[in-house]
Amino acid sequence: MDVEETGRYIKGKVTHVLFRNAENDYTVATVKIDKTNEQIEAKKTTIVGHLPELEMDETYSFFGQVTEHPKFGTQYKVETFKREMPKTKNGIIKFLSSDRFPGIGTKTAETIVNELGERAISLIIEDQHVLDRVPKLKKENAMMLHQRLLEHQGAEQVIIQLSQYGFGTELSMNVYRAYKLQALDIIRTNPYLLIKDVEGVGFRRADQLGAAIGLTGDHPERVRAGILYLINELSIQDGHLFLNTESFIQEVVLLLHTPNKPVSNENVQQIIKEMNEEGLVVTEHDRIYMKSLFYAERGIAQNIMRIKSYELQSEFTQADMEKTLGELEENYNVTYSHFQKEAIETALHSPIMLLTGGPGTGKTTVIKGIVESYARLQGVNLDGRGTSEKENRSLPIKLAAPTGRAAKRMAEATELSAGTIHSLLGWKGSATGFDKGDHDQLEGELLIVDEMSMVDAWVANQLFKAIPKGMQVVLVGDENQLPSVGPGQVLKDLLDSEVIPTVQLNEIYRQAEGSSIIELAHSMKDGYLPTDITAKKPDLRFFSCQTNQVKQAVWQICENARTKGYSPREIQVLAPIYRGGAGIIELNTMLQTLFNPAKEGRREIPFGDVIFRKGDMVLQLVNNAEENVFNGDRGEIVAILYAKETTEKKDQLVVSFDGLEVTYDKKDFTQLTHAYCSSIHKAQGSEFPIVVMPVVGNYQRMLRRNLLYTGITRAKQFLLLCGDIKTFEQAIQKKNDGRQSLLKDRLQERMM
Repeated sequence: MDVEETGRYIKGKVTHVLFRNAENDYTVATVKIDKTNEQIEAKKTTIVGHLPELEMDETYSFFGQVTEHPKFGTQYKVETFKREMPKTKNGIIKFLSSDRFPGIGTKTAETIVNELGERAISLIIEDQHVLDRVPKLKKENAMMLHQRLLEHQGAEQVIIQLSQYGFGTELSMNVYRAYKLQALDIIRTNPYLLIKDVEGVGFRRADQLGAAIGLTGDHPERVRAGILYLINELSIQDGHLFLNTESFIQEVVLLLHTPNKPVSNENVQQIIKEMNEEGLVVTEHDRIYMKSLFYAERGIAQNIMRIKSYELQSEFTQADMEKTLGELEENYNVTYSHFQKEAIETALHSPIMLLTGGPGTGKTTVIKGIVESYARLQGVNLDGRGTSEKENRSLPIKLAAPTGRAAKRMAEATELSAGTIHSLLGWKGSATGFDKGDHDQLEGELLIVDEMSMVDAWVANQLFKAIPKGMQVVLVGDENQLPSVGPGQVLKDLLDSEVIPTVQLNEIYRQAEGSSIIELAHSMKDGYLPTDITAKKPDLRFFSCQTNQVKQAVWQICENARTKGYSPREIQVLAPIYRGGAGIIELNTMLQTLFNPAKEGRREIPFGDVIFRKGDMVLQLVNNAEENVFNGDRGEIVAILYAKETTEKKDQLVVSFDGLEVTYDKKDFTQLTHAYCSSIHKAQGSEFPIVVMPVVGNYQRMLRRNLLYTGITRAKQFLLLCGDIKTFEQAIQKKNDGRQSLLKDRLQERMM
C-alpha cells in the first residue's frame, strides 16, 4: 500500500528526538520531509504523539494532521505511522544481513528471501514457523530473527492494526505496554482481555476487535467478557454490592445484542453458572456479585462480630468514670450533654461502638473526650504528645480518617497524630495492596475512625481484618452525608443492623446555636427548607440567578470575599458536575484568573488544556502512598522548575500539602487538578471558612438531598448559595436511591 493512497501524510527521516516520556511514550521529534501531501512548506517539521522509540535516520511515514501549538508553532500530530521497510529483493537481503540480526549473513538472507519472497519480513513477523521452510537455517537463528523483527516492528504493527478500529496512538501504546511481544497474539485470539488489562479499553472497543476475528453473537468468550465488564461497571457506577441476577441478565443481553446473532437469556444464564463454578463471579439465590465485593461484604460481617465478641476486662469503676469526666469538663471548660457523656462511657466500655450525629452536635468534642478519658483511666501518659506520627508511635491510641484533611482535623482536636486509613493500613499501591490485614494486624489498644460514611466496602473489609483481638474500636460518622465513592453503604448498614452499641447525637452544641448553616443542614435532613432561606443572615446568603449567570455570580461572591481579606485556601466553590458553563472545569479556569492570574515573573507550565502556576491551589486526584498524599488532599504549588534547571531535565511542580512538599514530574501532572472549584464528593471530609455553592437547574439530574447536605456542611463560617430556590427545594425532596447490600442482614444473621 503506497502512502499516497492512505490520506494525509508526511514521509521522511527522523533527525532528532527532542522529548520522550518513557512512562506514556509521548514523543516530540524532528523529521526531515522527503514527501508529503500536507500544506507544509518547510523542509523539516516537528511531530508529536504517543510512539515507540524512533530510530535516527530511518524513514517513516506518519499519518495525522497539522496543528498549531500556541507556544511551539506548527506541529504534526501523529495518529498512526509505519516504518518504511525495504521492498526490493536486494534491499530485504541487505536489511536481514545487517548488524541488527547477528548470525544472519548475506548467504542466509538470500536463502530466506528466495524461499519466502518479497513478503519475507511480514511473513516472519506473523508466524515464526514459516522459517521452517528455509534450508539449513539453525533453529536458534530462526527464533532470534523472529524475536528481533517483533522487537523492531512490534509496537508499529500494534498501532497499524488497532488504527483500523479507531484506536489512537496513545491507546495503542497502552496495549503494547501491557503485553509487549504478545500484543498481536492477544489481539488475534482474545481481545476481550484488553478490558481488564488496558486502561481506556471498554467493552465496545474490545468487541470491535472480537468481531474482526469472528468472536460474534453468543461466542462464549464474548459473553464472558460482557458479563465481567457489566458487573464491574454497574457495581462501581451505582455503588451496589450485588445485582439482581434476572435484571442483570437482561442488561447483558442488551449489551451483547447484534441484529444477526442475538444472545438468549438462557445462554447468558448458563455462562454465569459456569463462571460461578470457576470462581469468577459469585451467585447467591437471585443475586450476583463481583467476587471481591462478595468476600468484602462477608468479611466485614465476620470481623465486626469477631471484634464485638471480645469481652473487655474493665479496670475502672463507674465512679472513676464520672470523676474523670468531671475533671475533663473543668480542665477544658466544657459541659458534656447527657448523650455526649453516654457516648464517651459507651466507647470505653465496649469493644466496638458507633457514634453518629449531624453538624454542630459535638462529635469532635466526644472524640477528644474519649481520647482523654481512655488515657486517664488506662494510665496512658499523654505528656509530650504531638501531632507527628514519630512522637506518638508508642501510644496505644490510633486515629484515622478516609482523607488527609479529616485526619488533620482529628489531630488538631486531640493533639495526637492522625493519618488516613490507607496510610494506617500500609497502602503500597494497587499492584501490591495493603501491608496490614489478618496476616499482619495493627498494633494498639484503641482505634477511632472518623468520617465512616466515606469508607467503601473494600477498605472497610481490609480495616476490620487488620484489627487485632482486644483493640477497642470507635466508628464516627454522619449517615446523612454522601455514601462512599466506592461500592457499599457501610456506615448505614452498621447503624441499621443495630448489632453494635450506638449513640446518636441530636442536640445542637452550644457553640453551634444560632448558626444558620447548622439550622439549614438539620432542616434539609428532615426534607424541608427554612421559610427564611432567602433572608440575609450573618453566616448565610442565597443569591438568585440562572445557569447562564452562575459564572458572574461566583466571580462577584469570590471577589468580594477576597477584598475582605480571605485567601483562596479559605474559599471553596463546590459544584456537582464537570462540564458546561456552570461546571467545575470552567469555574476553575475563571477562578484561576481571579485568584492567580498570569503576570510577568509568575512561573507557569501549560499541560493539556490547563496551565499550572506558582501559587495555584491544587487537588490530588489519586492515592500516592509513596509520597503520603491521597485522593482529595489539597495543596498549593510553591515552586515551578523548568527542565533546563533540573538534573532530570524535566519540568517539575513542587506542591505543599500542609507543609509536606511533594515534587511532580510532568508525567505525574495528571495526578493534579485545580482546586478553586471541586466536586462535593472531593470536598467530603474537609471544612472551609467560606463555601460558595451554585444550585441551578442545569445540575438537576445530579442533585439529591445527601449531596447538597454534604456540600453545605463543609462551611465553617459562611455559606453563600446562588441559583434557583425551586431547584433547591426539589433536590432536597430527592432521597438517594439506596444501594443494594446484604451487610445488614449478614450482621443480624450472625447475632442469632
